[in-house]
Amino acid sequence: MGARDRRHSAVPPGRRLRRATAGLVGLVLVLAGVTFWFDLGTRLLGWDYPSPVTEPAQVAPPPGLTLPRAEPAAAVARPEDTSAAADPAKVRRALARLLRDEDLGRRVAVAVHQVDGTEVFRTGPQVVTPASTMKLLTSTAALATLGPDHTFGTTAVAGGSAREVVLVGGGDPLLARTPPEDGEYPPQADVTTLAKATAKSLRRLGRQEVRVGYDASLFTGPAVSPDWPASYVPDSVVSPISALWVDEGRVADGLSSRVDDPPLAAAQAFARVLEKQGITVRGRPRATEAPAQAKELARVESANVAQIVQWLLENSDNEATEVLLRHVGLARNRPASFSGGSAAVREVLAGLGVDTGGARFFDGSGLSRKDRLAPETLLAVLELAASNRHPELRPVAANLPVAGWTGSLIDRFISGDPAGLGRVRAKTGTLSGVHGLAGFTTDRDGTVLSFVAVADRVKLLDTLDARQTLDEMAAALAGCRCGR
Repeated sequence: MGARDRRHSAVPPGRRLRRATAGLVGLVLVLAGVTFWFDLGTRLLGWDYPSPVTEPAQVAPPPGLTLPRAEPAAAVARPEDTSAAADPAKVRRALARLLRDEDLGRRVAVAVHQVDGTEVFRTGPQVVTPASTMKLLTSTAALATLGPDHTFGTTAVAGGSAREVVLVGGGDPLLARTPPEDGEYPPQADVTTLAKATAKSLRRLGRQEVRVGYDASLFTGPAVSPDWPASYVPDSVVSPISALWVDEGRVADGLSSRVDDPPLAAAQAFARVLEKQGITVRGRPRATEAPAQAKELARVESANVAQIVQWLLENSDNEATEVLLRHVGLARNRPASFSGGSAAVREVLAGLGVDTGGARFFDGSGLSRKDRLAPETLLAVLELAASNRHPELRPVAANLPVAGWTGSLIDRFISGDPAGLGRVRAKTGTLSGVHGLAGFTTDRDGTVLSFVAVADRVKLLDTLDARQTLDEMAAALAGCRCGR
């Protein structure tokens, strides 16, 4: 082995790597310096040379180099003509066989429009039980009233006594027990982070011992709708609606079962983290009202309304929808309750020019079997969200589940025209005996159609077949060459 080889072999591999890295870093710094002085010179001396860093397309080739002229790229897909007119006769033929399916029961309403609102096809009763398609209305009203960027804060404040901390619910529908995993969407506030921040504030104030209170008074009225079947809460279909909860009132093990008292469960989770942070918590958390102008100790902010709407539409989240209903009520100076929120949604839709004639609203999620909507009301909301007149409503149109791909349609559209997969975007609606879809599709001629299909008298034994037929209707519209 020569002297040069011995010298190199005596240097540990890690040191050689560090030397190489240092050399590379030095080279990068030199190049960055050259670029900096080049750009500075062009500015100070008035040179016209374009920067290869900030304006690479403007840098001329060196003398003697001839480059071919760049040509526009060829289109790989024909732009969709959203103004193309649909032929009513072709739409009728596409749906005719499916409308005769006896699995749908004796009450089936189907309405198809062009996305500009032009009626193309209509059959069936004037109003239907909407089930979860009702969430389209609540989401639209929330976006219109609160704005897509609005968030809801959950706070810890100083209580009435020097040793009391009050957890105050701000109506965050997605408030979690623990921090979400990295990259989880939508972003979620959580009481663990809030409690840790509260503990820091308490230590700064010299308080090592506290009692915990909780304030869920933002919402009023019954937590469970009298217009829901009595079995819904005992059977864990839905939680009692509250301005303060964690994990939408579900138990800590992540199962679908619900806790009996969501605000108390949130306060207990908060208190446990305080104790882990070295704060002594005396007694059991108790319901109270935070003092007016109470000193804020810590705060966490929810996802914004647009993100919450995306979540609840994709996953048909009943609890999140009912919370947004109450916020709409508050924003319209009405009670934050089932009745107040429902009246406020109707007001907001009327202000947007949506006809709610014949409608009956008893909640925001569509869990009530007393709810009634005209298919045209659902279509008007969808078409408004898809238009350019109200860009703040766009999340309603953009975040519908995609057939065979996302949300409540991820395992649907297994039969019928395969054109439906990925081309149909729709909100589902499901109750026992009620099945529906409301959304958009683009047919093979590029015509964008909005549609509603609801069967609200389906026999229990026909549930899966009826749902499949509705999927096939939407897929038939996607696969149709319905342009004139």
